[in-house]
Amino acid sequence: GISHGCPENAGAAGTLYDALPRSLTVDNHNLATVTETLLLEFPHRPLWTNVYIRNCARATVPLLWSRVQVHGQISLLCRAVLSFGLAHYGSSEFELLAEELLMSDSVIKVYGALRMTVKIFLMWNSKLQIDGGEDVTVATSWLEASNLVVLKESSVIHSNANLGVHGQGLLNLSGPGDIIQAQRLVLSLFYSINVGPGSILRGPLENASSDAITPKLYCEHQDCPIELLHPPEDCNVNSTLSFTLQICRVEDITVEGLIKGSVVHFHRARTVSVWSSGIISASGMGCIGGVGRGNFLYNGIGSGGGHGGKGGLACYNDSCVEGGISYGHRELPCELGSGSGIESPDDSTAGGGIIVFGSMEHPLSSLSVEGAVRADGESFEGTVWKQEYSVSNDSSIAPGGGSGGTVLLFLHTLTLGKSAILSSVGGYGSSKGGGGGGGGRIHFHWSFIPSGDVYQPIARVKGSIHARGGLGRDKSGVGENGTVTGKACPKGLYGTFCVECPAGTYKNVTGSDRSLCHRCPASELPHRAIYIAVRGGNAETPCPYECISDRYDMPHCYTALEELIYTFGGPWLFSLLLVGLLILLALVLSVARTKFVGVDELPGPSPPQHGHQIDHSFPFLESLNEVMETNRAEESQSHIHRMYFMGPNSFSEPWHLSHTPAEEIKEIVYEGAYGIFVDEINAIAAYQWWEGAIYTILSILAYPVAWSWQQWRRRMKLQQLREFVRSEYDHACLRSCRSRALYEGIKVSATSDLMSAFVDFFLGGDEKRTDLPPRLPQKFPMAIIFGGDGSYMAPFSLQNDNILASLMSQLVPPTTWYRLVAGLNAQLRLVCRGWLTVTFRPVLRWLGTHANPALRNHGVRIELAWFRTAPGGYCQYGLLVYSVEEENGHISLGNTNGRVRTELRSSSLNTTYMQNQSDYPREDALLTLGNEGFAKKKSYGELIDANSLRKLEDKRYIFYLLSFLVHNTKPAGHQDLVGLVISMLLLGDFSLVLLTFLQLYSVSLVDVSLVVFIIPLGILLPFPVGINALFSHGPRRSAGLARFYALWNITSLINVVVAFLCGYINHNSRSSSSIRTPSLQPWNINMDESEWWIFPSGLVLCKLFQSQLINWHVANLEIQDRSLYSDDFELFWQS
Repeated sequence: GISHGCPENAGAAGTLYDALPRSLTVDNHNLATVTETLLLEFPHRPLWTNVYIRNCARATVPLLWSRVQVHGQISLLCRAVLSFGLAHYGSSEFELLAEELLMSDSVIKVYGALRMTVKIFLMWNSKLQIDGGEDVTVATSWLEASNLVVLKESSVIHSNANLGVHGQGLLNLSGPGDIIQAQRLVLSLFYSINVGPGSILRGPLENASSDAITPKLYCEHQDCPIELLHPPEDCNVNSTLSFTLQICRVEDITVEGLIKGSVVHFHRARTVSVWSSGIISASGMGCIGGVGRGNFLYNGIGSGGGHGGKGGLACYNDSCVEGGISYGHRELPCELGSGSGIESPDDSTAGGGIIVFGSMEHPLSSLSVEGAVRADGESFEGTVWKQEYSVSNDSSIAPGGGSGGTVLLFLHTLTLGKSAILSSVGGYGSSKGGGGGGGGRIHFHWSFIPSGDVYQPIARVKGSIHARGGLGRDKSGVGENGTVTGKACPKGLYGTFCVECPAGTYKNVTGSDRSLCHRCPASELPHRAIYIAVRGGNAETPCPYECISDRYDMPHCYTALEELIYTFGGPWLFSLLLVGLLILLALVLSVARTKFVGVDELPGPSPPQHGHQIDHSFPFLESLNEVMETNRAEESQSHIHRMYFMGPNSFSEPWHLSHTPAEEIKEIVYEGAYGIFVDEINAIAAYQWWEGAIYTILSILAYPVAWSWQQWRRRMKLQQLREFVRSEYDHACLRSCRSRALYEGIKVSATSDLMSAFVDFFLGGDEKRTDLPPRLPQKFPMAIIFGGDGSYMAPFSLQNDNILASLMSQLVPPTTWYRLVAGLNAQLRLVCRGWLTVTFRPVLRWLGTHANPALRNHGVRIELAWFRTAPGGYCQYGLLVYSVEEENGHISLGNTNGRVRTELRSSSLNTTYMQNQSDYPREDALLTLGNEGFAKKKSYGELIDANSLRKLEDKRYIFYLLSFLVHNTKPAGHQDLVGLVISMLLLGDFSLVLLTFLQLYSVSLVDVSLVVFIIPLGILLPFPVGINALFSHGPRRSAGLARFYALWNITSLINVVVAFLCGYINHNSRSSSSIRTPSLQPWNINMDESEWWIFPSGLVLCKLFQSQLINWHVANLEIQDRSLYSDDFELFWQS
């Protein structure tokens, strides 16, 4: 009922018992009351099913000992209160047994001890208060929930005595305000404990009342309590033990809130995870006094407490007092931190407590920290002073900071995140001048440290670990740093976390000090090697190492080149062996070449063999003993005229003929049909665009291949022209019926270098003309065009075919003409394009001293001349042949049609009219010989003499400087010796190429690729091309292949330059990187040192020597009669 005088104290609720479900309900219908409903006894048979206390009802079980047992649920709802025992008489013992205990906005008060056994315990904004501080026999309460314990919405379990919370499922403190605290708290047997954000587990209580049971701390003892290292297995609450908060036999513990106690112990747990908001703390929970307590000056200024480090000094007016002493063990610390030494709670500081993870027998499997684990000493905050502080004998106390406590970790693995803090630091002294507290002790006692091949990191530390001393105030000192230690590491590992000794060090003893990792002996490290870290560290010498690059081979870290060199005894012995081997192989090659090819060098003239046919396409190989009469005299007798093609037969300037027939052939051709013939010829002679494109591309990639391509296309073009004239063209332009029928009136030929071609016209035999063919004097003056262009691959030469030889035999004996051609070609091969003004002088001199004096007896004279036969400015060089009479004589010769007239007066030819041999354009050219040289009505050519030579147009092409290296020379003789030296150099070149490749391979495969493919295979091809040239049959073929070999040899210099650049770049880059690779050899051949240039330089020298020797070799092959260069007129013609 309602009390009108005291409305907050309505009557107590009655009880409603329902017999059918056997449930008891105590409901006050939300009427507030302080009067309780008595529940004196709960039946045992049968058990009640449910008990409901709700709506402001207050029930009490007042007996000294009571057992409250129900079969189902005990539910407290809506400000309900259930009390056990009587207030102020906390000596009762109670048992509560139920399936479920549900609390919502309710309170359970226990005066004495409570033994609760439920399956599910749920609290919502509720409190369970246990007051058991009066009688030590009832100082321990047990709360057991086998399945689930959940605290939500600021629910609190509070005991001022000992409290054990047990379970087999989950203990969950959900969020802010959820608290379980007691003077001594044990949580055990749960599968998982979750301390949510803002939740608290605390033991002992903060600001406990005087009637609370106070755990006894062993502050005055230095001996470590045995239970910290070897705790009991039962996990029961034992007041004799030193723990104030123990979590025992719990699989997984997640901390997002606060766990705080004086001695916090995690025993037989599997994993502990401290999230970023979580804190496990024993800060300021240690001793106020203790073994390392601080000391005080006469005026109350105190020094810091000591533990792992000494406390900071307390100083005033040059008077100081020592801080607390350092005590405890570095390896297995288990001491509480010491305080200021004054027991007054207002003027004292406490040291840090103890936090122990695991034990010797049951280490923690895994500790993961993103938040904080602290056992810091307490800092003195002091009070707010009303006035300025002044030091005097009766001044207030200024204590020093407390020392850090102990964090002892028995672990298997540790993970500290970036934000994690693990600390045991000393506290700050009083702002009035107290000393700083000494740092505490942190020790990692690893349960198992894998080493050797099974090594795995046992700690991943990114956060902070601190054991520093606290700061002193004013003039007082800073506390000494504490200790952070780990279990002694096995061989190969060092440090607190037993990490691998750095590469290049070894550790062959047990211990954790960094100095135990000794440096590996430098003498055991090969050149170009670095020490490497191995799994589990290096426990013995020699230390493992690896080469600085995969290009080097173990165990000596030699390059492939050095491996080869030192296999044969080192650089010098290898060089001697290589030279000896090259000489031996060169001798073998020379003998094989002699057997296979025969002796190239002819010691002297040999009589010609009967029936031997001269190859007149290569006339400069002929000497007097090789001259034979032509067997085609009948062909020369019907010869009318030779018309030269214009152009050098290049892709840009192909051969072509003039559409206007020469005067000499107008009588035997139809001009209209002739024009059609010329169109067809010019169309066949022209090149396709793709042929020139391929030539351009090949010229960029590899010029020798481009030259071969050009010669092949020229050869194919000549073959097409010959085939066209021989079989495809019907000779419709010829007037002769016989010539048209037999296809014999026109023939196409070319010089051996395929640069100069001509068309010969013949009589058919049915013309019935007595004036045809004209005799040789009627053809004078007659131009003979040289083949070649003066380059190394195509030197100037006079093509002495059967027709020309037969024509000249009308005035000059064949032997004289052949000898003259051989001598002239010997001189012409020395002419070099780009240096024409210099190299044509010996030719002019030879014509004046050897040729014309011999021809004068036969009424013939020859002069050197140039002819511009194409509109593009291309010049051809050749001879102008004309007749002369005796000195002071005069003759006048004219042809039948009166087009050419020659006059000779007083040993000089004053005027002469010459048909333009190229027939482009058609106009005749007037020649004037004598001191004024050779002038024309229209400038299409000019005689070359000493005066006009200086005006000669000599276009220098881009590679003309290479003529210093590859040029035609006079024969040197000693062909066998030259061939032997070339063989040696060829083998040496190939050897140096291979050695250079090995050298570059030691640096980078890219460098090898660059050297090989900048000019594709250019550095490799000189060897096979040179072997092919040396072992080819016949002087003509050998000379051509030797020139091709010379071309490849010079082209490969580009690859050598690339090798130089690669070596230089790599040498500079390695020098700038300052990689120290000590050298143990007296002389090194490698790309890392200053000798990187040796092999490329050797290649350059080898190729330069080869160039000169090839020049001699080609000269020996092409000029086997060395008397052709004789300065003696008589000796030349007698030979």
